[in-house]
Order: sequence, then structure tokens, then C-alpha cells
Amino acid sequence: MAATPAPVSVRTTKSRSSGKPGRTFLYHAAVVVFGFVMVYPLLWLFASSFKGPTEIWTQVASLIPRDFTLNNYVKGWAGFGGISFSTFFTNSFIYAGIGTVFVVLSSAVVAYGFSRIRFKGRGFWFTCMLLTLMLPVQITIIPQYIIWSKLNLLNTWIPLLLPKLCGQAFFIFLIMQFIRGIPKELDEAARIDGCGQFSIFYRIILPLIVPALITSAIFSFYWTWEDFLTPLVYLNSPKLYTVSLALRSFADPSGQTDWGAIFAMSALSLVPVFVIFVLFQRYLVEGIATTGIKG
Repeated sequence: MAATPAPVSVRTTKSRSSGKPGRTFLYHAAVVVFGFVMVYPLLWLFASSFKGPTEIWTQVASLIPRDFTLNNYVKGWAGFGGISFSTFFTNSFIYAGIGTVFVVLSSAVVAYGFSRIRFKGRGFWFTCMLLTLMLPVQITIIPQYIIWSKLNLLNTWIPLLLPKLCGQAFFIFLIMQFIRGIPKELDEAARIDGCGQFSIFYRIILPLIVPALITSAIFSFYWTWEDFLTPLVYLNSPKLYTVSLALRSFADPSGQTDWGAIFAMSALSLVPVFVIFVLFQRYLVEGIATTGIKG
């Protein structure tokens, strides 16, 4: 006689199904609360940029301005010393834009050399490149400043942009991991067709590493846009100031600081990086994920 299957506990099944929505609700509630805590400083910054000078510090916790005003943006955009913030934004776009193009292209070339070309001392130079990741920028900027000072190139764009033509170790390593995932049979097939190293890099490798290049470009633009120390060291003329330096100059320790104008220009300075992140978010995720898998 066949054995009768054991009865399934209906109470246990119901308790599990009833407990799952509760845990899901708590999880989403915790995520929302944590996300609000993380985003609150930015919300406060944007809200304060529309507040009056007396309301900024008297209604600190409020995110809704009582007296909505755009005067902070008008005064902030006027700048200081006869130089408007349009000049500072233009300088930042020049520094971040050209610097990003320089560092991404040069890093791609160096990464291709380390990944595909065999030369004497490749391992040694690759190790030296990785060791530069451990050096703080405060250590290297002192001898660099002495060199540019001897060359009489201070207060120009050259000390800021020319070093980026040598690549950056982090981006070189990131692009290398991506190139190593590309089959070498493509290179051999290109050589059979008569392509040299440059043609292989330009026609074969470069189109296949577009996600890695976009990822490197986004990070490079972020880091260059918010860079404060390098322009502070090399630039003396206010006409060459970037947005980060201009915001620092807005604060007056010896007088009354217009915090509303500072908050307004700080909010505007976040717009370019936010737009770039929204437009290229898909490429950023693809580049990081693909590099991690192929590495």
C-alpha cells in the first residue's frame, strides 16, 4: 500500500507569506530614510540658494524658502573684481574638458602598449606606474611647482594641462583590464591584412574599448572639475580662476560673506557633473561591470 504524503502545514505557509511583505516594507523604508539623509545636504544647498540672507541661518532645517528670491543667483553670477562667473565657468570647462581629453587618450595609448606590445623592461615600468598610485598629490606637486617655476610657466594653463598628456595610472590600469579581455586573434587578423600597431590600435582596439574610455572620461571630468589644489598652486590671476577657486574667493574672512551668492554658485557648479552623470550613466555602469568581469 502506497505511503500517504505528509500534510503540508497551511499555517506555516501563510506565516511566511505574511511576513515577507513586512520585511520588504521595512527594507524599502530604511532605504528611503538612508537615501534622504544622504541627499539632504544637497537639498539644503539648493533650498538655501533661494533664501534671503537672514533666512539662511535662522531657518536652517527648513527646505522650503519663506521668501523665495533669485537675487542670490544674480549677485553670485556678477562675481567679484569685475569678473563674472561666466569667466570662471569657462575656465573650468577648459580645464576639465581639455584635461579629460588629454588624460583619456594618453592613458589609452599607454594601456595599449602595456597590454599588447612586448618590450624590454615592461614589467618594471608597469610596476613603477602602479607605485605612483600610492603617492599623494601633495608629494609630487612640490617638485612639479619648482620645475614650472624654473620654466617661468606659472599662472598659465600649461602646468595644469601638459602633465595630463602623460596619462594617469588609475585610468591606464582600468583600460588595460578592458583590453586584456579582447581576443588577440583580432590583432593577428589585422596584421595579416597589413595593419601596423597604430592601425590595430585605431581601427580595432579603440572602437572596442569605448565603454572604458567613457568611464575614464566621466571620472576624469569629475575629479578635474572639483580640483582645488592644483589651480590654487599654479594660478594667481583671478581671470584664470576656476569655479572652485572663485567660490573660495567669494568668502571674505575679514568682512561679511554673502552666503546666499556662494550657495547659488555652488548649486550651479553641480549642474554640469549631474548632467554628465545622467547622460552617460549607462556607459559608466557598462564600463565598470565589463572591466571587472574581464579583469
